[in-house]
Amino acid sequence: MLNFNAQTFTARDGAKLAYYVDDFTDPWTQPDTLLLLHAAMGNSRRWFKWVPPLARKYRVVRLDLRGHGASPVPKESEPFSLGHLVGDAIELLDLVSAKSAHIVGNSAGGYVSQQLAIHHPDRVKTLAIYGSTPGLKNSHALTWIPKVKEVGLKKFLADTIDERFDSNADPKLVQWFIEQAGSNDPSFIARFVTHMTTHDFMEDVGRIKCPTLIVAAGKEKIGHASAYDDMHKRIKGSKLKLFDTGAHNICDGYPDRCVAGLLEFLGNVEAS
Repeated sequence: MLNFNAQTFTARDGAKLAYYVDDFTDPWTQPDTLLLLHAAMGNSRRWFKWVPPLARKYRVVRLDLRGHGASPVPKESEPFSLGHLVGDAIELLDLVSAKSAHIVGNSAGGYVSQQLAIHHPDRVKTLAIYGSTPGLKNSHALTWIPKVKEVGLKKFLADTIDERFDSNADPKLVQWFIEQAGSNDPSFIARFVTHMTTHDFMEDVGRIKCPTLIVAAGKEKIGHASAYDDMHKRIKGSKLKLFDTGAHNICDGYPDRCVAGLLEFLGNVEAS
């Protein structure tokens, strides 16, 4: 069963951040650590279909990013940046005694993952990013903010759900997503999204040297699908998989397919 009992650690600035560890590997083995970093408006629970198969082979660590899940929302007076999220991930890796780990990031969690691989390569064994371009600058995300202010976060998500899920998605999953994502603090989400739209680090991704898997919606509606081809060309030896969909939330809509591809990728890396 997925671990819903959060542990906490105190970050360098005093924030108490929530994390979870799931490890169902054979007790006589010494498994690698695999860190899962969720999307904006998400939390660690969104990996519920990913953890069971992954935790049989890896020690799976999930972090609730600042302002999400069981981690506190930064006050308006407190600084917040992508750099803070990167620092949090490093502190968590230190806490769980992982000198390096397999890093898996979804959307905004993928921005953190890419920054780890660019600036802290010794901490990243492999990188797998899902629906994550190098920042949110080249997107229409800033147009979300006034719409959320006008109709509320849940209504905004419901009105734009075609950007995130295919029409054949389980309606119960979609409703669960809307309720959960829509329960985030709207002011902080506006701050989070606005900050992420200042980032475009495409010129830096060529510095990523670890084995890298890029998975994305081939008809992306939130970012630009062409960015994934550009990333693939810049990151030497990277693997690119595009799903034939415009639904950004492939980690939620296609979890089995995503996990199978991840395990295949990691298995090939380990065998090489």
